[in-house]
Amino acid sequence: MIPFVKAHACGNDFLILDEAEAHGRHVQLAQSLCSRHFGIGADGIEFLERRADGSFFLRLFNADGSEAELSGNGTRCVAAWLAYNEGLKTVQLGTHGGDRTCEIVECAEEHFLIRTGMGVPSVRTCSVNIEGIGAVEGAVVDVGNPHFVIFTNDPDFRVAAHPWEAIGAYICTHTDFPKQTNVEFVRVLSETEIEFRIYERGVGPTQSSGTGTCASSAAAIALRGCERSLTASSLGGAQMVDWPADDAVMLLTGPAEIVCIGKAKDVSA
Repeated sequence: MIPFVKAHACGNDFLILDEAEAHGRHVQLAQSLCSRHFGIGADGIEFLERRADGSFFLRLFNADGSEAELSGNGTRCVAAWLAYNEGLKTVQLGTHGGDRTCEIVECAEEHFLIRTGMGVPSVRTCSVNIEGIGAVEGAVVDVGNPHFVIFTNDPDFRVAAHPWEAIGAYICTHTDFPKQTNVEFVRVLSETEIEFRIYERGVGPTQSSGTGTCASSAAAIALRGCERSLTASSLGGAQMVDWPADDAVMLLTGPAEIVCIGKAKDVSA
């Protein structure tokens, strides 16, 4: 049996496992335990390593078994678990997308509000050619992992009358992105509020995304004149973003909740 913690941030759910439980089977564990019908169910697994010097390091594996650089929401879920289990107020977590520092702003039993330094985003305009549609304008955004952000005025986030889910699936695996990319569809509601949908690399449509929130916000600030402090809402809820300057660290504030603690049958063994 494998001990696990399940947590979510705005409906973006993760399992947290000790790295020592993996024994090199990260891919198999992600595919089996994240299965919605045959496993526990999650968008991915955060494997938490406790290093000899007392530091923490995360490896994120998506539900399909692919490894990603990091997850903003997943990182926040791990910070919530360390705050809940060990009483930490500030948590620094190493990831393959860079170090992330999480500050516990509020806590009430299993519920947490956490502010995370998400690094310095980079934004550049770009277009992707889609068969049957042509060039789709957007922005390539790096927030420690890759994103392609598309702006739309459609209330259902459609692009050229096509569902965002279909466009997201196409762009995610487009040859322009040899390592694939996350894809966001953004509606600017005001100078201080945006709404978005996310097609997540290795998962598909998800309720939310921390890095997707940051990428969508960075693009809206850089390219659509939005304020540097704004609210970004997805299907799973709202998060707050503060980006003081183009060369400054972006701060992401949002909730995280511990769902359950248990042991899972190791079906990958």
